[in-house]
Amino acid sequence: MILEKGNVSVSTENIFPIIRKWLYSDRDIFLRELVSNAADANSKLRRLCDLGEIDLPDDEQLWIRVTYDSESDTLTVEDNGIGMTADEIRRYINQIAFSGVMDFVEKYKDKGAETDGIIGHFGLGFYSAFMVADQVRIDTRSWQPEAQPASWQSQDGMAYEMGTSERTDRGTLITVTLSEEGKEFLNGEKVREILNKYCGFMPYPIYFTDVVADRERAERARKAAEEKAAEATDPDAAGTFDATAGSSADLTERPINDVEPLWLKKPSECTDEEYKDFFRKTFRDFREPLFWIHLNMDYPFNLKGILYFPRADNIYESLEGRIKIYYNQVFVADNIKEIIPEFLFLLKGCIDCPDLPLNVSRSFLQNDAYVGKLSGHIIRKVADKLTSLFNNQREDYEKYWQDIGVFVKYGMMREEKFYDRVKDIALYKTVENDYKVLSDLGDTLLYTPDAGQQVAYVQMARARGLDVLVMDHELDNHYMSFIEYKNSGKRFKRVDAEIGGSEGDTDKAERLTELFRTKLENDKLELKVQSLGEDALPAMIVESEESRRMQEMRKQFERMQGSSDDAMDIDSLFPLQQTLVLNEDQPLVSRLLALADIPGKDEQVELLVRQIYDLARLGHGSLSSDDMASFLKRSAALLEKLAD
Repeated sequence: MILEKGNVSVSTENIFPIIRKWLYSDRDIFLRELVSNAADANSKLRRLCDLGEIDLPDDEQLWIRVTYDSESDTLTVEDNGIGMTADEIRRYINQIAFSGVMDFVEKYKDKGAETDGIIGHFGLGFYSAFMVADQVRIDTRSWQPEAQPASWQSQDGMAYEMGTSERTDRGTLITVTLSEEGKEFLNGEKVREILNKYCGFMPYPIYFTDVVADRERAERARKAAEEKAAEATDPDAAGTFDATAGSSADLTERPINDVEPLWLKKPSECTDEEYKDFFRKTFRDFREPLFWIHLNMDYPFNLKGILYFPRADNIYESLEGRIKIYYNQVFVADNIKEIIPEFLFLLKGCIDCPDLPLNVSRSFLQNDAYVGKLSGHIIRKVADKLTSLFNNQREDYEKYWQDIGVFVKYGMMREEKFYDRVKDIALYKTVENDYKVLSDLGDTLLYTPDAGQQVAYVQMARARGLDVLVMDHELDNHYMSFIEYKNSGKRFKRVDAEIGGSEGDTDKAERLTELFRTKLENDKLELKVQSLGEDALPAMIVESEESRRMQEMRKQFERMQGSSDDAMDIDSLFPLQQTLVLNEDQPLVSRLLALADIPGKDEQVELLVRQIYDLARLGHGSLSSDDMASFLKRSAALLEKLAD
């Protein structure tokens, strides 16, 4: 076969539907792309001015205007930027994936032109407009004095017409005639919503006009002004008339975006109130954040942003949109997991990184190595902030722990690098409301999930001089196992796993075991007799930590198994291992034994046995609802006898 060389051809009829439908899967992205192109046009003009290629008046403002007209079914995006010549339309529009940005940089690279601050790089965003359009028209006039205005229009993005334009001002106007699908998708409020979402921090002021809605609003204001004027001429009308109220002065045009978001400022130039105000406006959260981290660096990453630690009033609050990712002040996506580790989604914030290796649709990342380093840097900055608070503001750090503890614990379990940096500053709250670190605690760490429910056990442990930790979050079971795995020799035990005391009399233990098993009709009851002191309760339930964890596994297994007909014998798979400990120092226990030796007292003995057992289960938190009803009824009967 003869050697053959050539170029692969691309059929626009085949490739264009892919661009339109799959490359930009979210329809609202088309507006982001058109506005981003307008911002690039302004940035290029500003760059030419910096390079000395063009003189602009000092007071000239570069802007972007978006207009929605429901009567004509059009949406327009206009800028007063660099504009295009007819030849540039042929290169940038007629050639798919020919980037005007890269062409611009290449043309002026000898004079120092760079891509900093310019958004588009792929030359495809314009065509996303055809997702909602029956026709797209361009009217443009280049910055070059001798250039003639030009136009371009197409109904499908493939066949087009070019000609002259009546545009007299520098810049570009894109007119999108909406398709039926586009009309169903868009209205004035939707356009405003898209602009706020994607373009809320773009570097040039964006003015939005909803032609019909604004006209109706102006008409209402005019009528209101006329009514007030009529009231002012009425001699019986009270008060004074403000001639400017309701007039066009109230309808002064304001940009819908903030061109200088707070993250662009140096941290030293920002006040606490500015940080809080930015938090409120950006996240619509009117609770004050606990504290924040201002990221501002140029090396090794061009990265700016602010991460807030919010109050955790509701741990089940939606995580959607907590950390917003921007690319040159253009919103890209929420919570990109490659950049922001999952555990950081508990924070709120904005991160702007112009060096992000985004794909063509600016929705996904391409360079795993770069992104991995970026993610690691963000983790380090968060850990450094926490360490700084711990070392320099320990009192504040302890106050914050109620809100940030879940975040820190979850992060330690999810991210090894984060664990290594914060393991020594993770706090453990005690029942005395003190906060300790792991190195302050012994090898055995007593804890309670409910200090109120287990108050008797807590008091006994405190009487022995032992710290009792409060581990009352649903995450804590996993966290404790994790800490044990990471720190060999450390062992968590629930406060009811050991209650101290010494072994009791053997003979007494045998008699009480037989008595309680008989009266409770439970020959498997585990019972011990110990010396716990006269002030301690007559009986307590002890459950080993191993048993407690087995019961947690049982709960998970039951949720997984559901109501299946093939249900296994869960009791044998996860046996409950509890021991009733009777306090031989308690007079009631001795009197019970004496009463059991008296003929005819069986009913009274059984009543006392059941009451002592249920009291122990009540204090332990293991008394079932049915047994609770019996316990209350029995208690009432005992009170009646006492009253007699």
